[in-house]
Amino acid sequence: MIDIAMRNETVGEGLGQVLAPGRYLHLTVTDHGEGIPPRNLDKIFDPYFTTKERGNGLGLATVHSIIKKHMGHISVESALDRGTAFHIWLPAAHGAPMSRTTLEALRMPPDHATPDRILFMDDEPLIRQTAGAILRHLGYDVRLVSDGVEAVEEYSAALRAGRSFSLVILDLTIPGGMGGAQTLEELQKLDPSVKAIVSSGYSKDAVLSNFRAHGYRGMVSKPYDAEGLARAVARVLKGDGT
Repeated sequence: MIDIAMRNETVGEGLGQVLAPGRYLHLTVTDHGEGIPPRNLDKIFDPYFTTKERGNGLGLATVHSIIKKHMGHISVESALDRGTAFHIWLPAAHGAPMSRTTLEALRMPPDHATPDRILFMDDEPLIRQTAGAILRHLGYDVRLVSDGVEAVEEYSAALRAGRSFSLVILDLTIPGGMGGAQTLEELQKLDPSVKAIVSSGYSKDAVLSNFRAHGYRGMVSKPYDAEGLARAVARVLKGDGT
């Protein structure tokens, strides 16, 4: 059984120097399982650390990265044979969201005879669905795939059918599958002029900071927001990402 609790919380001088003063949403997720051994508690958010034989150690590392990028904080407490509790603080929303006018301005121009086709690759179903919904709202023809093998097959089939993709968006890390780097290499063999955007939840990844050196025209970091994704796609399609 898992218990979930949520409350509003005001932080004064910061939570152990890791949170700026302000209003936060404090989410607590608690289980009643075996607990985490003390020797592992300081490692669970490290990329590739896992105690599972077939694990990849990226799940909690991704969670940590997403929360930090939202100016939040995550901590854990655990006791053997009693369970584990994760505490997550996220800044309370304030101010107005991006206006519909701003998003509409980023839509694909209506004078296009046919919409630009975009191939989007990510192993997480929710991310694929979210990005697909955003891109379709912007007027693009979108194909969603879960790994590099599917991406290469789709791209190759599109070339043969004379309906090539205008842009591909590739997740850099696909646990147990072909990730963005190898996928781009294979796509470049099929089409040396392929336009690609790299995507990752690891903001400090060297590829994101120097994406052009790795053959990409642009980058987007996860979690996506509609405006950031829309702007990145528009820049590359217009040739501003070269």
